[in-house]
Amino acid sequence: MPRSLPPHPPPPDTMSNASSPVIAASCSRSWSVSEDSLRRYVTYASERCIQELLSASESSRAGGGDGWKVLAFQNGVEISKRSAGSLHVFRSRWLLRSVTPQQFIVVATAIDAAKQWDPDLVEAKHIKDLNDNLSIIGLRFGDSSKPLFKKREFIVYERRETLDDGTLVVAVASLPKEIAAGLQPKNNKAIRGLLLQSGWVVEKLEDDSCMLDPAGWLPKCFVNRLNTKLVMIIENLKKLAETCPMEKEM
Repeated sequence: MPRSLPPHPPPPDTMSNASSPVIAASCSRSWSVSEDSLRRYVTYASERCIQELLSASESSRAGGGDGWKVLAFQNGVEISKRSAGSLHVFRSRWLLRSVTPQQFIVVATAIDAAKQWDPDLVEAKHIKDLNDNLSIIGLRFGDSSKPLFKKREFIVYERRETLDDGTLVVAVASLPKEIAAGLQPKNNKAIRGLLLQSGWVVEKLEDDSCMLDPAGWLPKCFVNRLNTKLVMIIENLKKLAETCPMEKEM
């Protein structure tokens, strides 16, 4: 059966009632949001992101029924392809031997992944912790970053969940710009960037290994064979994970 989280009530309607006492919009298009409303909104949005990551992970497997076909399995990397007319899309799943999901997730935070995508990360901070597994994070890149990140800042949530079968999911995405502006005023020299749903689905395997389905800091892991930046990022994160202590189950 498909993996999923328990249903959660929908978030408060942050868009339709500008006179609400909970959310007040200013002429500068930033919203002042109550702690409770912010928590409910981000909880709901992050649950939807997790469900979509899980759904994409299920469909990309061989026989997943969404048109994906396995092309190769080499050095622990499974490459799949889906065709739509003349358009060919690639993505990957990674077998990380001798790395547990817990070890990988320790080093696969939004901040760690951002550093791997571009080392000119000039600021990374936790703006607010909403729950033990749900945080709002600010990321700002400098003048020396590559064009995709140059002078950009992102206000994102990061949600971590452990499913009943031991699968770990990390979901990261930008907050709506009005809410982000209310939480963290934009740096005058920065461009407020938008990160769509991204993250990791990490399945627990036997012998202290795991299977990684990345959608992280990315488009959803589109892979042109093995020659991508994502290959180097996952290799670097894997090396970091191998240095983390391995927790033994009781």
